Amino acid sequence: TVTVFLSTLTPKFYFALTVTSSFISGLIFVFEWWHFRKYGTSFIEQVSVSHLRPLIGGAENSPAAPVTFSASSGESETGRQNLPECKVWRNPLNLFRGAEYSRYMWVTGKEPLTYYDMNLSAQDHQNFFTCDTDALRPSDTVMQKAWRERNPQARIKAAYQALELNNDCATAYVLLAEEEATTIVDAEKYFKQALKAGETIYRKSQNCHSQSPQHEAQLRRDTNVLVYVKRRLAMCARKLGRIREAVKMMRDLMKEFPLLSMLNIHENLLEALLELQAYADVQAVLAKYDDISLPKSAAICYTAALLKARAVSERFSPETASKRGLSTAEINAVEAIHRAVEFNPHVPKYLLEMKSLVLPPEHILKRGDSEAVAYAFFHLQHWKRIEGALNLLHCTWEGTFRMIPYPLEKGHLFYPYPSCTETADRELLPTFHEVSVYPQKELPFFIHFTAGLCSFSAMLALLTHQFPELMVVFGKA
Repeated sequence: TVTVFLSTLTPKFYFALTVTSSFISGLIFVFEWWHFRKYGTSFIEQVSVSHLRPLIGGAENSPAAPVTFSASSGESETGRQNLPECKVWRNPLNLFRGAEYSRYMWVTGKEPLTYYDMNLSAQDHQNFFTCDTDALRPSDTVMQKAWRERNPQARIKAAYQALELNNDCATAYVLLAEEEATTIVDAEKYFKQALKAGETIYRKSQNCHSQSPQHEAQLRRDTNVLVYVKRRLAMCARKLGRIREAVKMMRDLMKEFPLLSMLNIHENLLEALLELQAYADVQAVLAKYDDISLPKSAAICYTAALLKARAVSERFSPETASKRGLSTAEINAVEAIHRAVEFNPHVPKYLLEMKSLVLPPEHILKRGDSEAVAYAFFHLQHWKRIEGALNLLHCTWEGTFRMIPYPLEKGHLFYPYPSCTETADRELLPTFHEVSVYPQKELPFFIHFTAGLCSFSAMLALLTHQFPELMVVFGKA
């Protein structure tokens, strides 16, 4: 019948047939592309799996549906109301300039910090450590200029000038601890001197802070200095192996200054508690800070996932789980991993050592590659310590992207992933580091198929228009 039909074709009819088929295949391709952009799946594939496979008896051998979970209505509504912003945050676990960043540069010859990152730190120092009353104290006037200096040696020289004017200048000791000290031990000595001077100034400011707005501003500055010094002393103790002492200092600091939660001191505490393997205490901290009203972080999301994975990872086997299904504890662990991966998708490759680490920057971008580097740099050892945790992560993290609505356009548990993170991360991370980007969904087979069909039909129509007689003979043959 087909042969008889083709033998009756005229060149005009054959041309019309090829143009029509090209137009129809083009419409199918456009619809497939629109459906994938909106829903993240192929329409043809979805119809075949949902409706055709059960009719032909393929449901018995179909794989188990992936584990899905949804956020509470409060978290979902809050996430939708928050527009994605590429806000840069101070890294709670940033290293010491002289004792760590500079030593890395001396050994490798590579600059671990970008100019943009250091410029942000200079702005932070001016906001934290200066105020309008600095003109009343000559040493503070010198330090106000020191924080603006770009050259490290000029800053160090200015710090010594401030100490000559006032031997109890706390901010001068802070600068020397950060930039001149070449070891953590030396940095700790400077910070202890800064603490002694800072406590004296803080008590004086407390006594007269109500006298005028200028005195209130001075109290805020002196409070910032004191909190900064105590936090850095706790970090020195952590780096020198005195972990229990560090934990106590962090807890005391959080109790003494509860309103300074925006400094994220709890992230320092989480890391130290994980080193002590005090998992019950870690869970208690998470219960307080893993709340929808606070900005989330990779440290919170991935630590929560680590604790859930710890309960099942030692006995977890993907082969066994595929046969018997996931237990309740395993489902909770998988859901926690999916939640963490949706918040920051760059972390797993560092934890699984699929990508090399660099020194974390002094500032990070929430949900960006810079935050992933900062988290993995300190927490990789905690994941390795729990047997099977990395194996569970490896088996489950990629499934997150099949569950999330199409990337960069919609969100599932959190607001849509910001498209501006790549640009900001390139400013924060060193040039020798390859910046991670959000994993894009691969185009389904049927989009490639319909595109090829459309192109083939269009080519036939073009050839029929150019060589009508020849194409009719070809069609009949």
